[in-house]
Amino acid sequence: MATKATRATDTTGAATGADYDAIIVGGGHNGLVAAAYLARSGARTLVLEARPKTGGAATTEAPWPDAPDFRVTRLSYVMSLLPPSIIRDLELERHGYKIYPMGPYYQAFPEGGSIKLYADDAKRNHDEVSRWSKQDADAMPGWDAWLAGLADVLGPLLLTVPPTLGSRHPRDLAETLRLAWRHRGLSVRTIADVTRLMTMSVADLLDDWFESPQVKGALAVNGVIGTWAGPYQPGTAYVMAHHSIGDVGDGHLGNWGFPEGGMGAVADAIAGAARENGAEIRTGARVQQIVISNGRARGVVLDNGQQLTAQVVVTSLHPRTAFLAHVGRQNLPDDFVEDIGHWKSRSGVVKINLALAELPDFTADPGTNLQEHHTGSVEMAPSIEYTERAFQDARNGRPAAKPFSDGVIPTAFDTTLCPEGYHIMSLFTQWVPADWNEEPHAEELQAYADRMIDCYNEVAPNFKSSILRRDIVGPYQMEHEYGLIGGNIFHGELSLEQLFHMRPAPGFADYRTPVPGLYYASSATHAGGGVCGIPGMQAARAAIADRRASRRRAGRRRL
Repeated sequence: MATKATRATDTTGAATGADYDAIIVGGGHNGLVAAAYLARSGARTLVLEARPKTGGAATTEAPWPDAPDFRVTRLSYVMSLLPPSIIRDLELERHGYKIYPMGPYYQAFPEGGSIKLYADDAKRNHDEVSRWSKQDADAMPGWDAWLAGLADVLGPLLLTVPPTLGSRHPRDLAETLRLAWRHRGLSVRTIADVTRLMTMSVADLLDDWFESPQVKGALAVNGVIGTWAGPYQPGTAYVMAHHSIGDVGDGHLGNWGFPEGGMGAVADAIAGAARENGAEIRTGARVQQIVISNGRARGVVLDNGQQLTAQVVVTSLHPRTAFLAHVGRQNLPDDFVEDIGHWKSRSGVVKINLALAELPDFTADPGTNLQEHHTGSVEMAPSIEYTERAFQDARNGRPAAKPFSDGVIPTAFDTTLCPEGYHIMSLFTQWVPADWNEEPHAEELQAYADRMIDCYNEVAPNFKSSILRRDIVGPYQMEHEYGLIGGNIFHGELSLEQLFHMRPAPGFADYRTPVPGLYYASSATHAGGGVCGIPGMQAARAAIADRRASRRRAGRRRL
């Protein structure tokens, strides 16, 4: 076994007479995107998914057997970062991809009153924020412009293959210089802003801009979504930006949307595109091992013992599963094994899905009739201090006494998810202790959900009585049923040491791996975090480029 991770350069040893040109391990949205691009290039492509259905965390399910007409987006729940280029390339709209742009961020306060923040209406934002602080209302246009400027820098980076910084290989040096040249026009101020963003807490950043606790509480939400970090922890400013620079194809910066049919419909649209291009998709096909022969990936072995061969293998699973379990430490360089062993995937997330008899009737904005504040994010984050206390509870080994929640009611638009007159509410809540992925904690999760519901009931007194059914998915279930190690929706924390060229390991952020013929398409690669499909697209492009380069070299040798 090699002792130092080095760039794999052997792309000429593809097996002949293989069952497939490409095998994709994992039928989550990134695996399906990779399959669609590979099949589109003419490769005979097979997707292997262990669960009975594709989609991974992008899944629509009916969790209540006695109420099959109620369907929920069980884990991931909104769209934002899927690039228009992927939507166009795969013709996803023709395959059923349809998005309803969300309404405003909404927070009702226990002490009275509420706030709404809009992604695309500066005047209404000014009016809303003025109710809490005239100074903050006047600062909002500058804040929006500042975020837009950052998006001009960070947005294109989401589609950039990270260079191997520090490498002296000619290709890596060329990529580093190309990245530097592309950003040659950046000012000293912009570089400083990006540096601050990467290192600051979202709380400190917002303190620089605003004074109102209500405004800061609402704006801090994106800094902690799915993250094992409270709003006072360095690096959460970047998490906020990561969730604020995408759009759903409507041109509105930071806007999010509900897919018709739930998140599973997004995966279904991608799967439809993959199949139309010739990909084969098998469910209930769990991979036990990636076959390595003569130092190269040659295929996979399934749990039932069946072996399938391929010229290229693309894995979209968590790095610990993909590399340490499926490839095996003995087939990997020591320092790469060490890097993957240190990969952080803490979470503390609990997803609570609710079937409602009626919409929440907020004291601050009365009525169970559908109103604008029901159409966006219905938050439980009344202040930064509230959110920080929830994290500190979990950090000290106990579930939050008053959890933080990013709630949505997709049935405000999407009537396909439940019978007429009823609604589905999805609560993405935080935090429970990081080690709750090790045991089910079923009774404690029920009590946690009770407390979460009580928090909403305090501002909407009909809420608890309106709940017909509830579905609670904790970190243990996320890990053992969906393969999300630690319950982490990003396959790895979006912390500074795990971003860009460090994702998932130094020297291997370009969707290639230390094993020739093996490519990596997980959310643990750059741009991962959210249902964006970028890792799947980039891994497929890397495999296609290497295959073409191999053919060119073979042609030159024949000459």
